[in-house]
Amino acid sequence: MSAADEILDIVDENDQVIGQSPRGEAYALGLRHRCVFIQARDAQGRIFVHRRTSTKLVFPSLYDMFVGGVVGAGETYDEAALREAEEELGVSGLPGPVPLFKFLYDNGAGQTWWSSVYEVRCELPVAPQVEEVAWHAFLPEDEVERHLADWIWVPDGLAAYERLKDYRSSGV
Repeated sequence: MSAADEILDIVDENDQVIGQSPRGEAYALGLRHRCVFIQARDAQGRIFVHRRTSTKLVFPSLYDMFVGGVVGAGETYDEAALREAEEELGVSGLPGPVPLFKFLYDNGAGQTWWSSVYEVRCELPVAPQVEEVAWHAFLPEDEVERHLADWIWVPDGLAAYERLKDYRSSGV
């Protein structure tokens, strides 16, 4: 099955399931669905950063400071977070990502999804999927901050990153 054929739960503004749709159709019609964003850090606290491949359905060839993706139909956010983190990092046996907060991403142009943000410590050697990740590195947070202005980032990841910084600065 291709990524476009993956079945997603379609949700309302309160994150309640109201139907199901193939991913490609959900994207084309702007149907609200669910996604997970997992900030992975290594033993030194550096953030896993990567550039998406040119074949990705959304945001091809852009940089991201999260691993993650869509939540499949019937899947919980927590299940999707672990699955996506292990898939994209190319590891197994990762500890369960820790949920931090949720927000409704809306770019104002028909792309909207409920987004659950997580963090995980990855002390395993990573081997990202070549179908998903064109380049990767663990970068210190100050280096990520410096590249915010000169790399083109996925917009939903950038929104999640800004919210994560606010979340952490609020002392929660």
